[in-house]
Amino acid sequence: MQIINTYQAKTQLSKLIEAAIQGEEIIISKAGKPLVRLVPYEVAKNPRIPGKWRGKVTISDDFDELPQDVLKSFYGDDAK
Repeated sequence: MQIINTYQAKTQLSKLIEAAIQGEEIIISKAGKPLVRLVPYEVAKNPRIPGKWRGKVTISDDFDELPQDVLKSFYGDDAK
């Protein structure tokens, strides 16, 4: 694992990309605090198929209605 600061990452980006592709873990930090991890891009193995849950999930008509006591905790006595 390599921990490198942002300035070094800017000046050595190509080298760091190659290291990440080879499987090395690269952590970019600022002022000693880890910020991001550089990892190789991976193509999704199983692409998402839209609509797969169609007909399997239902939402009740009162889904967004809250009981009065819960509403009062948010709005006080002005809850309607």
